[in-house]
Amino acid sequence: MSIKTSINYSPNFSTTGRNKKKIKYIVYHYTGMSSENKAIKRLTDVNSNVSCHYFIKRNGQIILMVPELFEAWHAGKSNWKKDISLNKNSIGIEISNKGHDFGYENFSKPQISSIIKLSKYLIKKYKIKISNILGHSDIAFERKKDPGEKFPWKALAKKKLSYWHDLKKNKIKKFRKIKLSNHDEAIFLKNLYKIGYKNIKGLNFGKNVQYLTKAFQRRFRQELVDGKIDKECFLISKNLIKL
Repeated sequence: MSIKTSINYSPNFSTTGRNKKKIKYIVYHYTGMSSENKAIKRLTDVNSNVSCHYFIKRNGQIILMVPELFEAWHAGKSNWKKDISLNKNSIGIEISNKGHDFGYENFSKPQISSIIKLSKYLIKKYKIKISNILGHSDIAFERKKDPGEKFPWKALAKKKLSYWHDLKKNKIKKFRKIKLSNHDEAIFLKNLYKIGYKNIKGLNFGKNVQYLTKAFQRRFRQELVDGKIDKECFLISKNLIKL
């Protein structure tokens, strides 16, 4: 299996090669810039210190920017399960989208088609678990929102390319905005830690709980991202740890 790509190499990568067996994550991003051309220019600018392995344009074209067996600089300070600094064991994929600061758009149909093709290709090639297909906000929720609540996580899950709960929307929506007890809120956070999100400790606990909850909602309850832990979120988290 192969995918059709064009090449626009970025100079921003770690020159020491890595073992194929070390690659166990895919991390999706949006570019979050006002134009596609600006995003490509930044990712290939030696002074920006950022890059990705693949870039998906609005028209669905896939651009290879860093060869897979080299470490691209896309994740930054990041955590998932017991891993930190996920650049070293992940494939980073940037998708052209203006993001929350410039007019967040729906991902185009050609982009979604390319996301599916690329996911299938990489999952098969590196034997990546679907629970290790992540968004930037999953691994860096204190500072990142991408790829955001419009990213097609559920559609990917239907093709076994992503992690998703198996609860019926019409059955759990009635629990939306129902407040939890402090005890159940604590269980909700423990569930998120079991899924893989970073354990929150120390300073700014309350603020970071809100960031973490929003990251969870952008991923698993996309219709409402308010940072408030409600019973619907609780039930989804409980379901996910059983899968």
